[in-house]
Amino acid sequence: MNGVHDLALFVVAGFLLNLTPGPDMAYITARSVVGGFRDGAAATFGITAGCVVHTVAAAAGLSALLATSAAAFEIVKWCGAAYLLYAGIRLIARSTKAHQASNSHRMLSPAAPSKIFREAFVINVFNPKVALFFLAFLPQFIDADAPAKALSFVLLGSLFNFNSLFVNLPVAWVASRAGHGLRDSARWSRWLTGAVGGLFVLLAARLATLEK
Repeated sequence: MNGVHDLALFVVAGFLLNLTPGPDMAYITARSVVGGFRDGAAATFGITAGCVVHTVAAAAGLSALLATSAAAFEIVKWCGAAYLLYAGIRLIARSTKAHQASNSHRMLSPAAPSKIFREAFVINVFNPKVALFFLAFLPQFIDADAPAKALSFVLLGSLFNFNSLFVNLPVAWVASRAGHGLRDSARWSRWLTGAVGGLFVLLAARLATLEK
């Protein structure tokens, strides 16, 4: 079908890969614990949208540029690390200001889902390892003599991204339930917000130290 082979194996392999903990799952979990399922779902769809970009990039050959050009890889990597660092520092500052300014034990106001969506989208798009993953994984299920390899990339990438929702949305729900009691406390809410900020800083450092 359109130059694609072993589709069942692709679905199973993709499902297992989506179950593997990584930065995306950590981000979804953190957002869900702090803001509930709504925030976790927004993060999930933002990451999925970012993966759509990587799918199109792989189909267009742009991911190959990251694989072959050290300069392009470094530019994308440092853009992603800088954004993660910025987001992490902003969350840490937010939790600190809330602690200093409020003695009324009110819970922190949640971030808008659209904002979380954009944040997740940017974090995913500027992670060069995700681009290289699509470039390495998808071709294994595309015939060498496929008449339209770009279309095959898009079909497989779309299927992978759709199937990822069946992993990431349940993760968001479970994490939101786990954090339910903590969100009712202003002190714990502030701590969670600061912890998410710290996680972002760690992810920024991890991304900055990635090698091709």
